[in-house]
Amino acid sequence: MFKQNARQAVPGRSWAQILWFILVVCVSSAILNLPQHPNGLGVDAFLRIPLEVVLLGLLLLLIPRRMSTVLIPVAVITFGVILCLKLADLGTQTAFQRPFNPYLDVKMLQDGWNLLSGTLGTGTAALACMAVLLAFLVTLGLLGRGMRGTTLTSDKSRLLLLLPLLLLAAAGSLAIARPSLVTHLPLPRFEFSAARYLSARLNLMARTLEDMRRFEAELQHADPIKEPPPTFAAVSGRDVILIFIESYGRSAIEDPLYAPLIGQRLNTVAQQLDSAGFSMASRWIGSPTVAGLSWLAHGTFLSGLWVDSQSRYDRLMMSERTSLNRLFSDAGWESVAVMPAITMDWPESAWYGYNQILAEKDLGYRGKPFNWVTMPDQFTLSAFQRMVRDRPDRQPVMAEIALISSHAPWTPVPRPINWNDVGDGSVFNEQATSGETPTAVWADPAKVRTHYIRTIDYSLETLGEYISRYGDNALFLIIGDHQPAAIVTGADASRAVPMHVISRDSAVVDRFRLLGFDDGLTPTAANSEIPMSQMRDLLVQTLSAPG
Repeated sequence: MFKQNARQAVPGRSWAQILWFILVVCVSSAILNLPQHPNGLGVDAFLRIPLEVVLLGLLLLLIPRRMSTVLIPVAVITFGVILCLKLADLGTQTAFQRPFNPYLDVKMLQDGWNLLSGTLGTGTAALACMAVLLAFLVTLGLLGRGMRGTTLTSDKSRLLLLLPLLLLAAAGSLAIARPSLVTHLPLPRFEFSAARYLSARLNLMARTLEDMRRFEAELQHADPIKEPPPTFAAVSGRDVILIFIESYGRSAIEDPLYAPLIGQRLNTVAQQLDSAGFSMASRWIGSPTVAGLSWLAHGTFLSGLWVDSQSRYDRLMMSERTSLNRLFSDAGWESVAVMPAITMDWPESAWYGYNQILAEKDLGYRGKPFNWVTMPDQFTLSAFQRMVRDRPDRQPVMAEIALISSHAPWTPVPRPINWNDVGDGSVFNEQATSGETPTAVWADPAKVRTHYIRTIDYSLETLGEYISRYGDNALFLIIGDHQPAAIVTGADASRAVPMHVISRDSAVVDRFRLLGFDDGLTPTAANSEIPMSQMRDLLVQTLSAPG
């Protein structure tokens, strides 16, 4: 009786071993076929046969079981690395339209957490991260268990599994070695992708190291703009106010989805400023970043160097390169930073050379945050006016202001109020708690785009009101920091951002028109882009040259 039951149990055990093998094939194939870009996600992407999976299956079935104790951990770790990299690729391609670079992007995990927790809330963000981590570990656990189950396969089952594997190996080898012979045969697509993928990632990291060596050489060169020291004579005694508008890119002006609203807004603001006696000129500027990492744009604009990675930025912060802020400070201006998004220590501020820093806690906002956005742009500008420009007996100011109402998640959308009612910001509480939640908005790409462009419209409207009301004789340099994410712009969008020069002194604005800036607030489509890295030197030369 016992022997009979044992014999009856063997087929069940064999089927279990076969199912473990099928699990290994499905999971490992899914990992290797997982696209690196969101646009590649689809059924077709998973219909390829990775020959690495065929090779792995042959090894699991043929090698002695004691050797599998080495093979299985190595294979699981390799698949884990590939899965981790590909998931990271999907994230960075979605956010920044580039592949994940381990050398650069590991440093940004903290920034990613800050954005996620600020958007979803700390508890929800933590649960989301734990869910992703758990799914990752379960996937690898099942893969390892399936490999162990495969190595225990009986001889009969092993022969049953080896036959299709050998046929696939032969067909795949032929398809790769002599593709012309199998072009017209109804065979699936075979490929060796894992080694190529990992090799490309190592090559990317090697190129990054070489890029850092080139950047180091740039930093070692003498800074030509310092001798003779710039005077900025064209704006002597006047405030110079540099304003970065979050996610204000070329698509906001030219994309057919957004052009009607923003085109009308720019025309309205231009008429408003013209009536107040201001002259305007605009041009496209090429940003080093897209969809985020605004500090790279700030560093590029203010250093005169192309800062397109976190490593370059970190190295710049340790260098003796002179920022535009410091050049103005050395020439007699008070250098001020107005940074409503800075909520923690900011050691990098030392490089910029500010005389005064107004971070989130310094601006005196007593209202509720607009999700991640700490305060609306109108309050930021009102606080700047009150705390900096309205002070009696002050020296001229060179201010760098970051407006963040147009930062994701783009909800709720602020509305301008009477400037006399801004006060301590508590008047914005009703606005801050209105509108849809980030989860509701981001569940619908159409809502994301609508909310995005409404926040840009708000920022431009607010700036138009501020300048016409408080502009006086200041020179305003208004620029977008970068384009928003591809969910807003679509794939392959330009990386250009608009820059507007606004002043009541038409002679100063004329200097920019001579550089190719277009009249008004709308750059022409045909006008070329100036790399943002050229702006520091261009401003120094333009504003210091004799009239």
